[in-house]
Amino acid sequence: MSFMKSFNKIHKFTDADEAFECIQTIYNESRQTLLDSFDDFSKNKTFPTDRTSAYYPYIRIKVANAKRVDSRLSYGFVSRPGVYSTTLTRPDIFDYYYRDQIKLLLKNHDVPIEVGISDTPMPIHFVLGEDFHVEGELTPRHMEYLPNIFDLPDLSIMDDEIANGTYYPSEGEDSPLSLFTAPRVDMSILRLRHYTGTNAAHFQNYVIFTNYQFYIDEFIKIAHQTMSRSEDASIREGRVEYTAFVEPGNLVTYNKNISGLPKDELGNPPSRMPQMPAYHLKRPDGSGITMVNIGVGPSNAKTITDHIAVLRPHAWIMLGHCAGLRNSQNLGDYCLAHGYLREDNVLYRDLHPSIPIPALSEIQLTLEKAVADVTGLEGYDLKKIMRTGTVASVDDRNWELRPNIRKNARLSQSRAIALDMESGTIAANGFRFRVPYGTLLCVSDKPLHGMLKLPGMAESFYRQRVEQHLQIGLLTMALLRDIGDDRLHSRKLRSFNEVAFQ
Repeated sequence: MSFMKSFNKIHKFTDADEAFECIQTIYNESRQTLLDSFDDFSKNKTFPTDRTSAYYPYIRIKVANAKRVDSRLSYGFVSRPGVYSTTLTRPDIFDYYYRDQIKLLLKNHDVPIEVGISDTPMPIHFVLGEDFHVEGELTPRHMEYLPNIFDLPDLSIMDDEIANGTYYPSEGEDSPLSLFTAPRVDMSILRLRHYTGTNAAHFQNYVIFTNYQFYIDEFIKIAHQTMSRSEDASIREGRVEYTAFVEPGNLVTYNKNISGLPKDELGNPPSRMPQMPAYHLKRPDGSGITMVNIGVGPSNAKTITDHIAVLRPHAWIMLGHCAGLRNSQNLGDYCLAHGYLREDNVLYRDLHPSIPIPALSEIQLTLEKAVADVTGLEGYDLKKIMRTGTVASVDDRNWELRPNIRKNARLSQSRAIALDMESGTIAANGFRFRVPYGTLLCVSDKPLHGMLKLPGMAESFYRQRVEQHLQIGLLTMALLRDIGDDRLHSRKLRSFNEVAFQ
C-alpha cells in the first residue's frame, strides 16, 4: 500500500473550507493535465516518448497529544499520537463529506491540516470517468501504446485491508485516515455506473436495497408523483423536499414544484437494464433516498455494498421478501432482524461467520416506529403483524429442495424467524464498512409449512403488501435523517485502531 511522500510545496490549514479548496485545486489541475495529454494522444497517429503522470491530492494530520474528545463520538478524531494521512479523489462528489471530516479533525485536535500532492498516480481510466469507454473509443494501436504513456489502475493499492482491520503500517509509514484510498474509491465509482446505470454523483446518503422489481415500480410511481406540479398549494408545499429524481441512464426529472431548477435531462437511456438498477430521490445536500434492485443472491448483495460503501452513506436497509419459518406467522407479516445466521458463503474470507453482527438500536427503534406509524398498530398490538428475531441468509434459492437446510438444527437453535438470501450479507458488509444497517422483511411464503411461493398466491401478496412495506422504508429513512449522522453512526461499528474519517 502506498501512502504519501510529499515532493511538492506543503500547504497547512486551520480552516476546513480553505483546505478543501486546495484539495479541489490540486485534483482538478492533475486531472486536467491528464485530460489534455490524453486528448493529444487520442487524436494523433504518432505517439510521444515521454510518460504523462499526475497525482492524487493527500491530506495529513500530525498529532503529538491525542487528547480525550467527546466520548459519544464514533469518528472525527484519532485515538493516539502519530501521523495520519490518506489520498483523496472526486471533490465534486465528496465536497460535503471532506469538509465535515476536516472540520472535525481541526476541532478535536486543534492542529493544522496538511494538504499536498501524493506519490499515488491517477490512472487514466479513472480520470476519463464514467462516461468514457477507453477500449471502445481508441484504436488497437492506441490501446497498445496506452500503458507506455499513462498510468493504469494498480490493484495492489486497491484492497480492503484497512476496512478489514488487517492493515498494519510499516515502520515510519503514516497510519490511514480513511477506510479507502483514492484509487479504491475511483474503482468503485466506475463499477457503480456499470452495475446500476447511474453515476455515483447521484447516490444519496440513505439507501434502500430490495430484491423485487415491484418495490422499484412503486418507488418510481411515488417519485414521479413528487416531481409533478400540483395546483393545490398545500400539496405543492409537501412536495418540495426533494429536488430531482434520477433513473438508469442518468435520466433526470426535476421537481416542478420548485422554481429555478433546470429542465429535465434525457440522459442516455440504456438499451437494456443494468444488473442492479438504481433510482435516486435527491436532496441538495445528498441526504435523499437511493433505491437499488439488487436482484437475488448474496453475491449481488456483496458486490453492490462493496462499491456503495466508498460513498460513505449514513444508513442502508434491506426491504424484501422472505420465507417465514414459524407456523404462527401469516403471509404479509413483517420480520425485523435483530440477528443474522450467515450461511451466504461470500464474506467468510473478509468477515468470518463466527463474528457477531449486532443490531443497532438507532435503526431498530426507527424501523419499529415506522411500522407502527404506517400500520396504525402500537405496543402489544404490533406483535400481530411483526416479529423480531434472527434472519437466516443462505446462498441457494432452491433451499426448500435441500434436506440439509430444511432439517438444519441451526435454524431452530438460532431461533430464526425468517430466511432469505441477501439480508445477512448486507448487514455484514454494513458492519464491515461502518455503515449503519437494518433489515425489515415481509413474509411471502412458508415452505416449511406447505405454503410455497406459487404464481397466483405471489401476485395477490405483492398487490397487498408492497406499497405499505415501501412506505415504511421511506418513513424510516426520513426518521433516520432527523436523528442526525453524528448520532446515527454507532460506536458499535468502530474497531480498536479506528480511522478518523466516518
